[in-house]
Amino acid sequence: MTTTARRGTASRKPAAAPSMTVVICCYTNQRWAEMRAACAAVRRQLAAGDELVVVVDHNDDLFRRAAGALTDARVLRSQGPRGLSAARNTGVRAATGDVVVFLDDDAEPRAGWLDGLREVFGEPDVAVAGTTVTPRWEGGTAPAWFPVEFGWVVGCSYRGQPTRRSEVRNPIGASMAVRRAVFAKAGGFSEAMGRVGTLPVGCEETEFCIRAARARPGDRVVLEPDAYVDHFVPVARQTVGYFVRRCYHEGRSKYAVAQLSGHRAAFATERRYVRAVLPAGVLRGVREGLRQPYALLRSGAIVLGLAATVTGLVAGRMRAVAR
Repeated sequence: MTTTARRGTASRKPAAAPSMTVVICCYTNQRWAEMRAACAAVRRQLAAGDELVVVVDHNDDLFRRAAGALTDARVLRSQGPRGLSAARNTGVRAATGDVVVFLDDDAEPRAGWLDGLREVFGEPDVAVAGTTVTPRWEGGTAPAWFPVEFGWVVGCSYRGQPTRRSEVRNPIGASMAVRRAVFAKAGGFSEAMGRVGTLPVGCEETEFCIRAARARPGDRVVLEPDAYVDHFVPVARQTVGYFVRRCYHEGRSKYAVAQLSGHRAAFATERRYVRAVLPAGVLRGVREGLRQPYALLRSGAIVLGLAATVTGLVAGRMRAVAR
């Protein structure tokens, strides 16, 4: 779970259109088809001066395959420990564009996505920006029990996020852009955090955005809801078991952010989410349950997801105390 609005975006004099480096990180051959589709969609949107960089995370077979097939992209090996954070940092070091755009290897941008981000970064005080991330469910539809308030569990937008361009604490990592100059001041993504392989952890975007905001006071982190990517959600991530594990590890990851960034910043977004968004979701499910019995399951999933996340927070704290 990642974002919430703070205030609307005021109009500012735009700067010259920035160049964009799109970085796609990958680690498994199982997403080859999705990654090829993501790369093709990006290439259709590149302008003069833009580039596509693909970073392969410690998979020699995938690196050879990508280097042979993606001839119009720069294909690199990750130059750090296994994990998404180190792969992203490799892409940052290689980037030449004014803005570094991170796209998940199983997320396909819609037409206008890159130009939407380019327009946002025309405002010179924008440091980080994100977009709408819609789920593309394997099988066609979401599980009947799945609550839209927990879209972040599958790396997608969720109910409670802004519906117009607004300032946020941090965007969804599947479609996130950072002005390259920010890295020189704030540093890269923490390699002590983030997803490694299939382990459902995260929050490296949260920690980075908090650090970036402190390093460059006055800069803004914004969400542009009118730019879209479609994020593939496989059947394996549509189970109650995955839902609970992801919530649990989100809680543990969030406590790690609190250790690095302070509790106030780490939980600023979550306070409103827990106090307003989740209770409203539970009540909505109860009301709709009179007509649609599955709506009651969504209310139950909200309670279960919150409980699992809190359990992860407690486990994170106990682990920190034990250390």
